[in-house]
Amino acid sequence: MKSLPYFCRGEVVQGFGRGSKELGIPTANFPDSVVDNLPADISTGIYYGWACIGNGDVHKMVMSIGWNPYYKNTKKSMETHIIHKFKEDFYGQTLSVVLSYSFSSLFLCYLSPDDLIAAINSDIEEAKVQLELPEHSKLKEDNFFTSTTNSSPVSSSSAASTSQSIINGH
Repeated sequence: MKSLPYFCRGEVVQGFGRGSKELGIPTANFPDSVVDNLPADISTGIYYGWACIGNGDVHKMVMSIGWNPYYKNTKKSMETHIIHKFKEDFYGQTLSVVLSYSFSSLFLCYLSPDDLIAAINSDIEEAKVQLELPEHSKLKEDNFFTSTTNSSPVSSSSAASTSQSIINGH
């Protein structure tokens, strides 16, 4: 994929409410303005890379981009699972991510939530290993995560215009 690594940021918005509640795997979700502006060669699938909230620490992450057939979604989403335990929600804060690699472009329709959870946990473990490789680990230190745009929080009232203006802010 020509567009990888891909850098983007936007406000964390309320998702479908399933990640934490139903699956025990919390996700941070981008607004439609970020999803709608993905390059054409960033196809649906599972990606791994790096993420930070506001001007916080940079953590490993796994992201699902697509429609998630298990839940029969009709709207494309970018759901980011940051591989870190946070003490509280961070809705309204700025999420900055770099997509480093796509390791699956298949979206399977799982028969049960347990099958889906097992697949997600397998993706998380794969990402942990792959992100230790030099070609991926170097992106954790990229200046994208320390740029001035990243340090200013996004307010709810200006979310649409702000998230649009800071897409691919590298």
